[in-house]
Amino acid sequence: MSKVQSKIAQQAIALAGVAQAARLVDQISKTGSYPAEFLKPSVQSLFVFDLDSAEELFGGVGGVKLGLQNLASILASRQAPETRDVVRYVFSILHLERHFATNSELQSIIHSRLEHASYNAEHFAANEQDVCHNISAIYQDTLSTLRFRIKVNGSEAQLTNPQNADIIRTLLLAGVRSAYLWRQLGGRRWKLLLQRKQLLEVSQSLSRTLELV
Repeated sequence: MSKVQSKIAQQAIALAGVAQAARLVDQISKTGSYPAEFLKPSVQSLFVFDLDSAEELFGGVGGVKLGLQNLASILASRQAPETRDVVRYVFSILHLERHFATNSELQSIIHSRLEHASYNAEHFAANEQDVCHNISAIYQDTLSTLRFRIKVNGSEAQLTNPQNADIIRTLLLAGVRSAYLWRQLGGRRWKLLLQRKQLLEVSQSLSRTLELV
């Protein structure tokens, strides 16, 4: 698929990365299940340090299809009561990213440890669970030490499952990565209301295009 060029489309893809992470966190915390085809690009986005377009973060727009669908739903205000947590996670991730973006020491530590985790994943054929376990430790040692923390709701059985907890922390970090890119592309929370219609239209358009591929 060709690169998406418009600025608003690039912002939508990055913001969809946040929505995808939020949706996966909500699903795992409540059911323990998740669509592997979307977990993988979200996890792998943490190992993309240099990119020319937002879709490269997810290995192509298709890697964030779930996020685009959820972003469109949120922007269209069609949230069902059961998706309230997803919306809360999206805005919590955006808030957490502000703490991350203003702390250069924290950024440096996370970047260095992600590079190390990326090397291990690439050279030691680690499976997805091992990768998430390593990234989970990074999240615990850094973002979870901040005053603001994201509270995850769900089934106690799922939340106390160590593997699920690793995946959830990994996804929260992936969400912050996407939020950071969104801000780099000019995204701002105060602009969401002004650009809501544009973001909705481009999210829907990108989703429809993916369905035709």
